[in-house]
Amino acid sequence: MSRVLKYCIMLLLGFCPLGDQLGTTPNIKDIVVGRCYNYMTLINPGTRYECEDIWTHFEDAVFRQPSCNVTVEDYRQMFHSMTQNQPCHRSLFWSKTRPLMHSYAAVMKHLWTLEDTLAGYMFNDLIWCRQQEDADFDFSACPEWSACPNHPVYSLWRQASQNFAEMACGNVTVLLNGSISNAFNRRSMFGTVELDSLDPQRVDYVNIQVVASLGGPQM
Repeated sequence: MSRVLKYCIMLLLGFCPLGDQLGTTPNIKDIVVGRCYNYMTLINPGTRYECEDIWTHFEDAVFRQPSCNVTVEDYRQMFHSMTQNQPCHRSLFWSKTRPLMHSYAAVMKHLWTLEDTLAGYMFNDLIWCRQQEDADFDFSACPEWSACPNHPVYSLWRQASQNFAEMACGNVTVLLNGSISNAFNRRSMFGTVELDSLDPQRVDYVNIQVVASLGGPQM
């Protein structure tokens, strides 16, 4: 029985433990390595990375610790192998505005988001965790972010977000959601990581855009 079919049966029968979410994305290696080559070829031509080495460092980070104890430090070697320069006056940060961010970035083509970086492009919308007993991916169920002090997915995005903010320079833009009661959430990734990682010696101006949906505020 395939892992995907087994998981679907578990989901239908209600066997997933409380606090668990979908397991590791199927074919994750093919997706991650394929995205790496696609990034070099089509997204950001001229860049050169060792995609297989990046994957090896990623696996090492995920398998080194139990799933709830993978820290940003575990990903250091991986990020060291995928450093890249970031253009000035183009950084776009967002919080609770992801769909609008994509539309805004599509119109303002000069803007540069976390998903435009190699790390953001490679791991976007993926899930991963290791098995409890074996050093292999768990395709059945992964813990939710809220259930882990150092979730393997959260830790990677925390480091990626910190790197993205530290490299921002010149004028930067922030999109906040004006349709919710707490447009700026200090506990969000932007509030806890990116904002504090902006370098005042590199950033000249912060353009804050507070946007609201046509449906009105969501209180």
